[in-house]
Amino acid sequence: MRVVYTDPAWAVDVGGELDPALAKIEREIYGEDIEIGLGIRRDGRFLIDGAEFEDHVAGADALVVYRARVTQRLLDAVGPSCRVVARQGVGLDNLNAELLRAQGLWGFHVPDYCGDEVSTHTLALALALERGVCVQDQLVRNRAWNIHAGRIPRRTAGLTAGIVGFGRIGRATSRKLHAFYGRVVAYDPNVATDLMASHGVCPCASPAELFAVSDVIVLHPELTAETDRLVDRALLRSCKPGALLVNTARGRLVDLPAVLEALRDGCLGGFASDVFSPEDPNDDEIGRELLCRPDVIVTAHRAFLSAESEISLRQRVAAGVRHVLREGQPPPAGRVA
Repeated sequence: MRVVYTDPAWAVDVGGELDPALAKIEREIYGEDIEIGLGIRRDGRFLIDGAEFEDHVAGADALVVYRARVTQRLLDAVGPSCRVVARQGVGLDNLNAELLRAQGLWGFHVPDYCGDEVSTHTLALALALERGVCVQDQLVRNRAWNIHAGRIPRRTAGLTAGIVGFGRIGRATSRKLHAFYGRVVAYDPNVATDLMASHGVCPCASPAELFAVSDVIVLHPELTAETDRLVDRALLRSCKPGALLVNTARGRLVDLPAVLEALRDGCLGGFASDVFSPEDPNDDEIGRELLCRPDVIVTAHRAFLSAESEISLRQRVAAGVRHVLREGQPPPAGRVA
């Protein structure tokens, strides 16, 4: 049997090349009777479409995707041998659960492996904006010592933090926000207000209400048709002047041109993001303009990352795939089809 990992970031060595020796965790779990394919890299990036990629995945018994999108063309390229598709991460936006169901394939992700890491990264970005950490770091390094340069910090104990999306990660973030902010509110139409109350969080009836009362807004919803470009010009017009916006969920939750406009006119006081669409903001004109601004902080889609979370994710994905291939049974957890 053969399992193809379409774009495994963990299999890339310090020189940017694929190293099969890095698949030690997977080999220990799969054993000798399951072959592992580790994708194709060109010019420092994984190929996730095109003829060469399709030839590589052909005949696989299982696919493990990271950023690659599950499409009809991909499944056609793999062929009838495929029995399961796993997402090496949180979220279903590129797993295409509806298509997998239609094709009669099992699919799963791992929705709970990095809650501590993402919530901590969210706080790190929010507090870095609050305290002007990145601006000050660059000024001091450039021999421009100036205590008051950049954003003048606010006393966070008197401020309100708002969370959009109160699932596993939103709840973990709320616990940490309470240590720094005087009040925490949340919006999630799928979560009961009683549950929010049990976390000491006040519910908001709409995103506009949350934006109107929050001094810092953090985004944790799933990317769906309803949340795609949720943060647009209309919503940003409702926000509290000078509010900070932090996105560690999905790049397409925000309309970047609207965010840039809100930063320019002072509606937003700062923007921090770990995620973009396209993935690297350097590949987008608006993204490049945002990178030039001192009121913007970015990281390279690594909020999930720790040594512990990466090991756990790889083990759980491999164990789930092995279970389907060897037992002929659905994956034990994170099942979506």
